Amino acid sequence: MLLEAQNLTFGYKKERRIIDDVTLSIDRGERVALVGPSGCGKSTLSQILAGYIKPQKGMVLWEGKPLPKKGYCPIQLIYQHPEKAINPRWKLGRTLTEAWQPDPVFLEEMGIEPAWMDRYPIELSGGELQRFCIARAMGPETKFLIADEMTTMLDVITQAQIWQLMLQQIEKRQMGMMMVTHNEALAKQICNRIIDFQQLNL
Repeated sequence: MLLEAQNLTFGYKKERRIIDDVTLSIDRGERVALVGPSGCGKSTLSQILAGYIKPQKGMVLWEGKPLPKKGYCPIQLIYQHPEKAINPRWKLGRTLTEAWQPDPVFLEEMGIEPAWMDRYPIELSGGELQRFCIARAMGPETKFLIADEMTTMLDVITQAQIWQLMLQQIEKRQMGMMMVTHNEALAKQICNRIIDFQQLNL
């Protein structure tokens, strides 16, 4: 099994548990959709799976072992709002090389223009910036992507272009993926398995 969550529980202070004894597993080669309404806890679970939040109970396993506490995590999270995922004061070239040394061929395949490296995030459109964030997340050590409502704020044509580029790279590199969304129709087009978050989090 590639990615496993065992009995995950998490809640913020003075609030009910957002994640309550959640267990799931994702095998190699699967493209899984985690579907549920806005505000139900999908994003919190995503951050736990990527190692950004520590669960109060339970654990996340990668290839049968706990997620690494230091160094590059093989699971990378792509946020809904790309402008919140990177430093607005850094030029994009610095942001990218902080994560990994870019491969020009890969950047071209993702539609990343060389001129962007000398620009600040605010100088790109929403679709361009999200494409950059996806490329940044897909470093050479990345094995699994969690896309948390990553195209929700974009128009339909831009959504389709971004998903096409991303899926091409996922297939080329044989990566795993979890799509987090409230759009079940889109999930059925992209993924080969759908998980109902509310059924998972009973």
